[in-house]
Amino acid sequence: MSVQERKQRERAERERLIVATARELAEQQGWDAVTTRRLAERIEYSQPVLYSHFRGKREIIGAVALEGAAEMATAVRAAAAAADGPRDRAAALARAYLDFAERNPAVYDALFRLDGGLPYAREDTPEPLKDAFAALMESLGEVAGDGVHPGLFTEVFWASLHGLATLTRAGRLLPEDAAQRVELLVDRLAVV
Repeated sequence: MSVQERKQRERAERERLIVATARELAEQQGWDAVTTRRLAERIEYSQPVLYSHFRGKREIIGAVALEGAAEMATAVRAAAAAADGPRDRAAALARAYLDFAERNPAVYDALFRLDGGLPYAREDTPEPLKDAFAALMESLGEVAGDGVHPGLFTEVFWASLHGLATLTRAGRLLPEDAAQRVELLVDRLAVV
């Protein structure tokens, strides 16, 4: 291995460490607790080293969002693949999405609430974000109904899931009704 390759590998490892540490700190204490100073202390590197990887917290949030998008895509695809039939796939996808949001609140915030400097719904949207949307559309497109654009239907269904995730997390919805909400959403929106 050349010196250049070793340096590139070490740089990539440091970057993964920064992102993992930021994510861990955000999940434990919230995003307000994530500062470059605290991250530098936790990973035992100087702040200039952090800034050599990320220009600041915004870019770190973006990196966590991209990582989270890939994880969410994997989770919803796995859930949908394990279900039989279009309606069951849509319901499994909805449950997996809401479960992901509940289990990973800081990552979910990085994806959908905080400014990570990432463009959404544009040509230059990063691939992990496009793939997460594609993972939703793969199952939801088949229940959109005749004459309904699958992408548009996926946006409406996703917006409904986001609303449920956000309101549940804020304590504005009764947790014991979560399963019924998914069933109602699928029954009313999905054409099977």
